[in-house]
Amino acid sequence: MTNAFSISGELGGNSLTWPCQPGLEFPREAIECFREGVERLQMGDPGAALAALSRSTEIAPGFGEAHVFLGLANALTSNIYPAIDHLELATRLQPDSFAAYYTLAQLNFKLRIPQKGYSAAEQALRCVTTLEQRKMLTQLLREERARERNGIARPWFNTPFSKPGLFLLGGGLAAAIVAVLVHIRW
Repeated sequence: MTNAFSISGELGGNSLTWPCQPGLEFPREAIECFREGVERLQMGDPGAALAALSRSTEIAPGFGEAHVFLGLANALTSNIYPAIDHLELATRLQPDSFAAYYTLAQLNFKLRIPQKGYSAAEQALRCVTTLEQRKMLTQLLREERARERNGIARPWFNTPFSKPGLFLLGGGLAAAIVAVLVHIRW
């Protein structure tokens, strides 16, 4: 059995699904808080959803779906770092969750972190189970590629500095400090 939740907004433009087994291993209160949070998101009130979804994850820290929606609610309220943390935790808790990887990819693309976005999208592709999910992912990747074609080329900041570069920078900084000290009259 699967529950589908349509979420509108900048990050939640499509419906996310989560598997609902008849005998969920999470406490009843955690599931009730989760459903309340999702309802608040559906009504367009991510701020109110934060409290319910946070309570759900406090009661059941291993509730991956709650972390996905809590990450979405955080992103919609501009709490970016908690959003990333909860989405990454959801991917660790449920490595086969399309919703977790898709939402993480979408957030990374919005933040202009394409390498992490493509990595999450690749993982989401491995989790695809329906044609709708495949279409959602295809559309997301199509939009990102169009943004890259039409946007300004951005530098990558994920490569470490080289030793000669660091030596040159350190030497220049030392020379600047010496020059300042020489020109200051004590």
